[in-house]
Amino acid sequence: MTRINGYTIEPGANLFRADLSGANLTEANLSEAILSRANLSRANLTGANLSGANLSEANLFVADLTGANLTGANLFGADLTEANLSGAILIGAIVKNTILDISVDMSSKTPYFDYYEKRKSLTL
Repeated sequence: MTRINGYTIEPGANLFRADLSGANLTEANLSEAILSRANLSRANLTGANLSGANLSEANLFVADLTGANLTGANLFGADLTEANLSGAILIGAIVKNTILDISVDMSSKTPYFDYYEKRKSLTL
């Protein structure tokens, strides 16, 4: 268990509306955590485990999600503008109404983004 900005960082943590902007959450295990409406702008989530996490309406502006595991995560309405998703795993993630800057370098694409490039009509 780790504490950052007064918040307990652990699997299943309730971090609803938490302010973790700019936090170093490298390789943090936040699987099944509630991060709905959390401020994670400019946070370093490199290699973090966010599988099954609720990130609905979270602010992930310019967040670094390089290699993060977002399998089955709920990203409904999340703002991922200018976020780095290189190597992130998004299998089964809910991305409806997600704000996403597709111009982000996706050099190591995930199956989801390979599918997106083939369809181009997929609504985020």
